[in-house]
Amino acid sequence: MEMTKHTQLFFPLLILSVFLVGSSMAATENVIKDDILEWVKNDTHRFLNAVIRVGDLNRTVEFYKECFGMQLLSQKDFPEEKYSKAIVGFGPQESHFVLELIYIYGVEKYEVGTAWSHFGLQFLDIYPVVEKVRQAGGVITTEPGSHGGQQVYAFVDDPNGYSFELLQRVPTPEPLNHFMLQVADLDRAISFYEKALGMKVLLKYDSPQDKFTIAMVGYGSDYIQSPVIELRYNYNVTEYTAGNAYVHAAIGTSDVYKSAAAVALVTQELGGKIVRPPGPNPVTGTKMTSFLDPDGRKTVLVDNEDYLKEIKNNGQ
Repeated sequence: MEMTKHTQLFFPLLILSVFLVGSSMAATENVIKDDILEWVKNDTHRFLNAVIRVGDLNRTVEFYKECFGMQLLSQKDFPEEKYSKAIVGFGPQESHFVLELIYIYGVEKYEVGTAWSHFGLQFLDIYPVVEKVRQAGGVITTEPGSHGGQQVYAFVDDPNGYSFELLQRVPTPEPLNHFMLQVADLDRAISFYEKALGMKVLLKYDSPQDKFTIAMVGYGSDYIQSPVIELRYNYNVTEYTAGNAYVHAAIGTSDVYKSAAAVALVTQELGGKIVRPPGPNPVTGTKMTSFLDPDGRKTVLVDNEDYLKEIKNNGQ
């Protein structure tokens, strides 16, 4: 029987109620839970975009175009809601991880905070990129070089204070390679993204001398060839400031209702919470759900087919 929209909206809550009935139903609960979490592993996921707020939309767009070589994919003003947005990236939204820039009328400055760390960009040669950033008024926080290792990299800040790690690597399908989140418990964070979003650990590295451990989690088999989240645990640091600049990352799914049910289950075990129940966006009709991970970082899950339809409609 096909579920009604009302039933779909509360699907995760109905699933959760099954788990909380009582010990006499423990066997059934475990089967349903295992089925949902197994489904997540086989779902069709893709990094869609990361949303950030900026104080000057046109300046930011030009900076990303001139310094990083990004393309302006779309730009639209919403005067009634008093904000504008632009989509920039290294390829079409239909196939690439992109940045969505939001400008709210009259707000010129935001606090980046420490919970979100940086975006990672890959280039064949980072030295000319660094010089473009310098000439455009950006800040070079780490000059390019190998810095005692094999990887050549640099760190720069854009005019809004967002940090970008520039990595010198051979060309890849996704130059916008990663974003870093600081976490209080790395094992818990890894487990959450594995169970709730079906990600895999593609790299894990501990640096006792620098007192941190990182894990690259994502989809596919290579953290260089496809976008990932870099989770970083700094020894003995358990609190970070959220700021109000970075908003969220969006990930595609084939079914937001099942995805929300899985997330709801995992939050019961590891923390976090659903902040937007699954259902259609009242304006665009795109089905989505959103949640906070155990460290309070927001992710939006978007129906894959609806996402493509929304892009097509916006282009008309």
